[in-house]
Amino acid sequence: VQLQASGGGLVQPGGSLRLSCAASGSIFNLNSMGWYRQAPGKQRELVATVTKGGITNYADSVKGRFTISRDNAKNTVYLQMNSLQLEDTAVYYCTAVTNVRFWGQGTQVTVSS
Repeated sequence: VQLQASGGGLVQPGGSLRLSCAASGSIFNLNSMGWYRQAPGKQRELVATVTKGGITNYADSVKGRFTISRDNAKNTVYLQMNSLQLEDTAVYYCTAVTNVRFWGQGTQVTVSS
């Protein structure tokens, strides 16, 4: 499974960004997709995940601000990030699970005034 992420960038506090991640390859049994992030000097942490059936899970720190969605026909997962805060600055990694977990390349999100 290959994961191609896009949509990162620089945004001011309170702004919005939308990340996208498209899966390709052996995706016939693709189940959960989602996003993790890693800030400098910190461990990688869960941001949000969504199952093939649409069940979502969010980190407490992003609830009410971020929305994860998925287009199964396109094998693509999206992360709409609103009300971005300085603490959201990190490299965001797309992930997908079949019987193993796959990772995409990271995309940088920088929140700065």
